[in-house]
Amino acid sequence: MVTLRAARRSAGLVAAGLVLTACGSSGGSGSGEQAGDPSFEGRGPIAFVGGKDTTGTVQAALDRWNRLRPKEKATFLQLPTAADSQRRQMIRNAKTKSDAYTVLSLDVVWTSEFAAHQWIDKLPEKEFPLRKMLKPVLETGEYRGGLYAVPFSSDGGLLYYRADLLKKAGIAKPPTTWSQMKADCAKVKKLPEAKDMSCYAGQFRKYEGLTVNFAEAVQSAGGVVTDAGGKPDVDTPEAKKGLDFLVGSFEDGTIPKEALTYQEEDSRRAFQSGKLIFLRNWPYVYSLARKSKVAGKFAVAPLPGLNGPGSSSLGGHNLALSSFAKNKATAVDFMKFFTSQDSARTFLKDAAFAPPYAALYDDASLTKQYPYLRVLKQSIETAVPRPRVVRYGHLTSAIQQQVYAALTGDKSSGQALKDLQQDLRK
Repeated sequence: MVTLRAARRSAGLVAAGLVLTACGSSGGSGSGEQAGDPSFEGRGPIAFVGGKDTTGTVQAALDRWNRLRPKEKATFLQLPTAADSQRRQMIRNAKTKSDAYTVLSLDVVWTSEFAAHQWIDKLPEKEFPLRKMLKPVLETGEYRGGLYAVPFSSDGGLLYYRADLLKKAGIAKPPTTWSQMKADCAKVKKLPEAKDMSCYAGQFRKYEGLTVNFAEAVQSAGGVVTDAGGKPDVDTPEAKKGLDFLVGSFEDGTIPKEALTYQEEDSRRAFQSGKLIFLRNWPYVYSLARKSKVAGKFAVAPLPGLNGPGSSSLGGHNLALSSFAKNKATAVDFMKFFTSQDSARTFLKDAAFAPPYAALYDDASLTKQYPYLRVLKQSIETAVPRPRVVRYGHLTSAIQQQVYAALTGDKSSGQALKDLQQDLRK
């Protein structure tokens, strides 16, 4: 089990997900200001930029805004599903100082990088109900004591499992450790209807999801990616136990080889089509799975770890304002609208987006309808953020390169971690 001490040691890190937010403004000097100019004037059309709307709820929210503000229409510019591709396109737009993008849906781990380069504006804190938000979630939008992004949705990793098959196999509770999960799989696979199913999958393609899954495995074995001072600390026995779990699971068939190509959507479809007994994924899957062939057959639990419940990476999306955008008064209003508690409730109901507001996790009407909320709140509150660094792109690329080499057998886990330690020191 990840100890509280280990989680606190790791608190100098940050996390990953999907986007949107928005309403209200403050004074300033008009549109077209230079990067970093905290001016919030100018009204008119804006562009909301984020990843592909896989839930179908983002455009519906934009439609609500557009009915309220027909002269300040928000257009949705959809980027690729993969977080790495979204980041590259946003950076390309910023480097050309283009005003094509207005409000950006940022993965929570990008705040420091975008703020440090003055690609996004420092925001007026008084315009947003920040005190009502979960503290770990709010901190993902801060940089050097200022607010540069407003939480729209949070994310904590969850273990989705086939409750119907576990029950039929005589298993009363979901596993809390990796060894229990493997033992439960063995029992379930003895059932005729489960003999062709795979045990477990997460996201193991060479992209941001691999960084998330690796960090979770390390944390869930008692290790850290960086220490309290922000220095890399992956060449350790604890980190090796975490990576060994992933490598060994591919070797013994617990994780199917095809999972090396899985991103979030690939793994979701595999679970929903009946290929997997257990799945690590984000909260948004809950809403979609309830409309699939596994509806009524699955449940969620905390991620398992080496000796007890594991630790999630802290994910989610925040809204930020491009420093080069026009119509910034409209943009701030839009961000207030989309990040309001009412909007968070709607996104929870329609798409199972994890809300940033603490009160929604304890709302009796919601917990009755969405019993996984308490598990999700626990996941978020104990989650460890991925490293909050300005050169995050270099860091995650190094992790992906070395970890993927270990998963595919090109390197031993020990060698991969030694090489990763050297890469991260650079």
